[in-house]
Amino acid sequence: MANERAGAEIMYGDEVCRRYSIDLLEELGFPKGVLPLKDFVECGRVRHSGFVWIKQNGPYEHFFEGTNTHANYATQITAYIEKYKMTKVTGIKIKKMMMWVPIVEMRMENEKSSKIYFKTSVGVGKSFPVTSFMSDEEKKYRKQSK
Repeated sequence: MANERAGAEIMYGDEVCRRYSIDLLEELGFPKGVLPLKDFVECGRVRHSGFVWIKQNGPYEHFFEGTNTHANYATQITAYIEKYKMTKVTGIKIKKMMMWVPIVEMRMENEKSSKIYFKTSVGVGKSFPVTSFMSDEEKKYRKQSK
């Protein structure tokens, strides 16, 4: 894991990492609510490889009303990123039929995509409306830009 982090930009503290993670999601084209994390401890990014990580004080469970889905975020979440895509994701699970299933990929086609596709570790995936993960501000902006 140390090799993955060579040359990383590393930030510490809740406020700094919260702002950084929101900026990163915007840069990738994802809605801000796709990673509703809290109590950040550390975050980092290796620009040349696309490796990113976020550490929280502890695991966090979130219910997405718009998708009727429970998600569990581990103390540490990692991924490899590129525009509209997060791959090799670790630390995120969704509850499906009484079981927690790891999410390994999130992707969108482009900035106008109406859906986000989530792929699980068992190779099965599902798409949800992008608006399910957007703030009211993002929804308003999206309407105006159409």
